[in-house]
Amino acid sequence: MQDKMMDSFNQQAREFFTPMRKLNSLMLDNMERVTQYQLDAMKRYSQMGTSSLRDASDIGDAEQARDFGTRQVEMMTELSNQMLADARAMSEMSLRMKSEMEALFGESGQVMAERMEEATQATQESAKSEGPAKATSQTTRKRGSGSNAGNGNGSS
Repeated sequence: MQDKMMDSFNQQAREFFTPMRKLNSLMLDNMERVTQYQLDAMKRYSQMGTSSLRDASDIGDAEQARDFGTRQVEMMTELSNQMLADARAMSEMSLRMKSEMEALFGESGQVMAERMEEATQATQESAKSEGPAKATSQTTRKRGSGSNAGNGNGSS
């Protein structure tokens, strides 16, 4: 009996924490993706900046300065395009996270609704089975008190 209760309690605890575990896993996966993407972006940007500084340090005459200026304009265009691409990628990651969260909450809500329906049905079935049992026990008590009263009256 006690083993059944403990097994039931453990099962309920697992079911209770399952949505939280899924949510935590989803959040961690998203955090890892975003962090990795940001680290890669930071590496790209720092390489672009370092390359530009190296080019600047190699300037020796006016012609090289003019070429450096032209490359800087190209690099700024490339940087601008890269930043737009990074913003799109981050937006896509956010939308993906949103849809995954909605799916998880929808699934959890559906499971909860099913459990509530099961609990309601079990309660109704329990009430139906207990209803006649109470009436029978009350009838038995009435009969028992009536026969005891009869026995008591006959012996007086």
